[in-house]
Amino acid sequence: MLSSRVNPKLCASKQLSRAVAPLFHQSTLASPGLRVATLVSIQHGTVRQFSTSQVAYLRDFFPVAETEHIRQTLPSWPHHGYTEKEMLEVVPAHRKPQTVGDWAAWKFMRFCRWGMDFFTGMEKSQAVDKKNPTIAVSSIKPLTEAQWMIRFIFLESIAGVPGMVAGMLRHLHSIRRLKRDNGWIETLLEESYNERMHLLTFMKMCEPGLFMKLMLIGAQGVYFNALFLSYLISPKITHRFVGYLEEEAVHTYTMCIKQIEEGHLPKWTDPNFRVPDLAVKYWQMPEGKRSMKDLILYIRADEACHRGVNHTLSNLDQKEDPNPFVSEYKGDRSPPRPAAKPEGFERSEVM
Repeated sequence: MLSSRVNPKLCASKQLSRAVAPLFHQSTLASPGLRVATLVSIQHGTVRQFSTSQVAYLRDFFPVAETEHIRQTLPSWPHHGYTEKEMLEVVPAHRKPQTVGDWAAWKFMRFCRWGMDFFTGMEKSQAVDKKNPTIAVSSIKPLTEAQWMIRFIFLESIAGVPGMVAGMLRHLHSIRRLKRDNGWIETLLEESYNERMHLLTFMKMCEPGLFMKLMLIGAQGVYFNALFLSYLISPKITHRFVGYLEEEAVHTYTMCIKQIEEGHLPKWTDPNFRVPDLAVKYWQMPEGKRSMKDLILYIRADEACHRGVNHTLSNLDQKEDPNPFVSEYKGDRSPPRPAAKPEGFERSEVM
């Protein structure tokens, strides 16, 4: 005989599970311990499309904090926005190594890319031409929506580290030397903030499981300390490495856009699909331009900016040169647009 004591939360969860059962499907990836479920439901006022947790345990990672007086917390760095033309002009590109430091940064970046492919369960048939790894965007077998989401979360959890490390060290350096930093700190911290907004957006659509969380902790622990030491030894090589990292990010998002356009990702082309409100507000996405493809176009444009910024910063005098992207130029000249030159601006072009 059943007990008369019923947990209302558990009951509600079971009802939710039964209600969405016809829309629920699980698929196992190559990575051990990583299960991704596809879900179309509304919970806590948000739409969750993917999750590594069972339906009954879905939750909002960062619900709005209700207080007596505060309505909302505005972003520290509001997004400057893009025109559709600017976003469509972004293409994968690669700056060829010109020095020993460049070569070392490039080879280490390729090793990191191999690690991400391996740990996120990418199959050999889903890889691109190894002779042009940052330019080729065609693969034998497309990725699934779940695989893309896992790669996005892993990539963005890593991409948010360099700007914070570099900004922190330059901040301490400025205080220690009693000198101005000439605009580098603000740009580096804004880059880190922007990458975190990418991650938060994807977290509104996907809930990682224990395996993914442990993988992120381990990767961030190694990556932060490696970048910390690297920036102390050679900021120039570190910025070059980050430039190569952003090349990979632009390449990744371009591949995703291509597969969406080719119809390989039907869940993201479904007319009922909605991007999170967080993304709509941050990028100020206009009505009618709020599809998954539009979201990826915005994020890819951000990565293209970071690519141009870091390659350019690597070309400058790390101690004396001002940041050309936030400086006021003489005459009628405007600051350079980092996304316009994938390989970065040479020092002679901006100083």
